[in-house]
Amino acid sequence: MSHFVIEHPLILHKLTLLRDNSTGPKEFRELVREITMLMTYEATRHIKTHRKMVETPLEKCSGYEINDKNIVVVPILRAGLGMLEGFLQLLPNASVGYIGLYRDENTKKPVEYYAKFPKFFDNTEIFVLDPMLATGESASKAVGMVEKLGGKHITMLSIIAAPEGMNLLESAHSALNIYTCSMDRQLNDDAYILPGLGDAGDRLYRTK
Repeated sequence: MSHFVIEHPLILHKLTLLRDNSTGPKEFRELVREITMLMTYEATRHIKTHRKMVETPLEKCSGYEINDKNIVVVPILRAGLGMLEGFLQLLPNASVGYIGLYRDENTKKPVEYYAKFPKFFDNTEIFVLDPMLATGESASKAVGMVEKLGGKHITMLSIIAAPEGMNLLESAHSALNIYTCSMDRQLNDDAYILPGLGDAGDRLYRTK
């Protein structure tokens, strides 16, 4: 397993705006989409390319292509939906799966309420999306569900992460790659990331 912290100036700038308590839901959604696009650019560097001949207006040219129809993106509902559009803007032919999880307020454990996946092949590239990697319980459950269905090449994209969540994923999923934009300080007693950005779902959809 490897984890990568993306510290591009554009991401650092947009992440600061995302954290700001005065940022409203419209701008928050736009920032999540833009940050996800930048993360997707970095997180897909390992995807294999294949040679392809094309005709330019002047002559034949050897170029490259990827099999973007063998890519699956899996947002964790509901906050992961905010990242989906940014990913699909760069890889519009990707298939989409969905995992619905909510956190039990007493146990802090994830509870599954929905799951729908396309077919995975041995070489399918799978990207799991969730803006917040807090305790890591939801992410670990989602990745485990994908693995049980045959997913082998899995990458996790989380905009911010806590050390506790990162450590849990490292111990539970040895082959997983994780991309984040910030490794924040810690979790508080309610399992929220500090300094964090609040509840991403609530800020995306103005439910509080």
